[in-house]
Amino acid sequence: MPHPKKRTNQTAKNQRRSHHALKKINLVKCEKCGKSVKPHHACSSCGYYNGRKVIDVSKNLPKKEKAVTEKLKKKEDKKIDK
Repeated sequence: MPHPKKRTNQTAKNQRRSHHALKKINLVKCEKCGKSVKPHHACSSCGYYNGRKVIDVSKNLPKKEKAVTEKLKKKEDKKIDK
């Protein structure tokens, strides 16, 4: 098996590993609900992206929460109709 001819010094080793550090994730606030979201991703809590609903979040909710969200939708529809 081949062996290294010279020992790698600390400076060379650390310079090579300088790109291995974890970077901070940039987050922005959702325009609709205000939760933190990655940029250019749909919001997982409300399902909106760029002012449009792209994900139906109510599919993943338990039955009790679905009923509450349906009531809220009906109230919003009534407000829009008036």
